[in-house]
Amino acid sequence: MSDAGFTLADARVSIIGLGLMGGSLAMALRGQCATLYGADPDRATRDLAQSKGIVDVISADPANLPPADVLVLAAPVRTILALLATLPKWHSAPAIVVDLGSTKSAITAIMDTLPPQYDPVGGHPMCGKEVGSLANADPLLYQGAPFAFTLLPRSTLRARQMAVKLATAVRAQPLWLDPQTHDRWVAATSHAPYLIANALAAATPVEVSPMVGPGFRSTTRVASTTPQVMLDILATNRE
Repeated sequence: MSDAGFTLADARVSIIGLGLMGGSLAMALRGQCATLYGADPDRATRDLAQSKGIVDVISADPANLPPADVLVLAAPVRTILALLATLPKWHSAPAIVVDLGSTKSAITAIMDTLPPQYDPVGGHPMCGKEVGSLANADPLLYQGAPFAFTLLPRSTLRARQMAVKLATAVRAQPLWLDPQTHDRWVAATSHAPYLIANALAAATPVEVSPMVGPGFRSTTRVASTTPQVMLDILATNRE
């Protein structure tokens, strides 16, 4: 099939990780692709996904899923790095590979080492909640949000077009950045605010809680983000 003729409606899409981001993406893509597969190591997440009919096929291990045309890695950054490092072991067939990781330099560096049957594009949707898990997923989560993509020299037109199709299917706004610019920008707009929120929350005595108002709650809201997610982000964007 030609690049121009390969549509999202033709694609078999696998989402690896069905937490807040992957689950919301799956909900938003439901009915817009040929088949939707999902993998998640958490039994409760798989049970919920199955009971809600979020994906057509679900497994704890992505190696047990049927081959897909598009792989979406929706996990904490260091888990994405591990998935990429072992990709040929769990999905040997050719595929477009997109991630949803919050930092891009480390991810695109390992994407660049993938065997030639993979067509990678880095991705990062600028949306989310301070509470994770599939139970908090929302099919409208991506709507109106910037969806940053980072090209590699090896990224084909087919992969670029599919990245845009994914973003527009969930009503996000695609934009293109190089990995270094992306990481520098999100350090200012996302990662530094998280550190500031945590510092404020940690420095505030418990006894002042009767006087906590909307300003404090708004400022410290992101401090409740899942620690693993933020530790991975900070560890891969130290500069």
